[in-house]
Amino acid sequence: MSRSKNRIGSVWLAGAMLALAAVSASATPEPAGQASRVEVNWTNPDNFADVREAPGPSIGRTPPQEWLGDLSKHLKRRADRLLAPGQHLDVTFTDVRRAGSYEPWRGPQWDDIRVVTDIYPPMIDLQFKLTDANGTTLREGDRKLRDLSFLNRGTLSQQDPLRFEKRMLDDWLRREFPPAQTRRD
Repeated sequence: MSRSKNRIGSVWLAGAMLALAAVSASATPEPAGQASRVEVNWTNPDNFADVREAPGPSIGRTPPQEWLGDLSKHLKRRADRLLAPGQHLDVTFTDVRRAGSYEPWRGPQWDDIRVVTDIYPPMIDLQFKLTDANGTTLREGDRKLRDLSFLNRGTLSQQDPLRFEKRMLDDWLRREFPPAQTRRD
């Protein structure tokens, strides 16, 4: 009996180690020595509208660095597909208000519930700079992204809490960096 328990424990441990190795391997998206073509940063998230307008600190809320990290990964992955070889894109989020808001006046249990209605549209302010392989600036600027009809448009994932913000970033990327064959210079 104890021999079978040891075998099960060993199999479980080996599986856990394989899973950990897979997660570690996926955590390093770029090979060593290869710089990312897209860099995403943000200014102080405590000054972002999403944090400023939230009613007091709460244990159940996701820290801004976590959802900013998710938005950054999404933007890096999408922008990398659009850039021409040798181009580099730097993006800095300067303000973010996610879709929805907290409505604590509904009761104490509502402090951690984000209510998503059309009166709380998503908003992202950002700065960007696109450079070529020589470091020459090709395009730069500040953009204020808004989607006032965010609830009237479909999204692929109803489970992703950042689906509206990610779609807004995708829309911006398509407008700002259209595929090379359709660009008019």
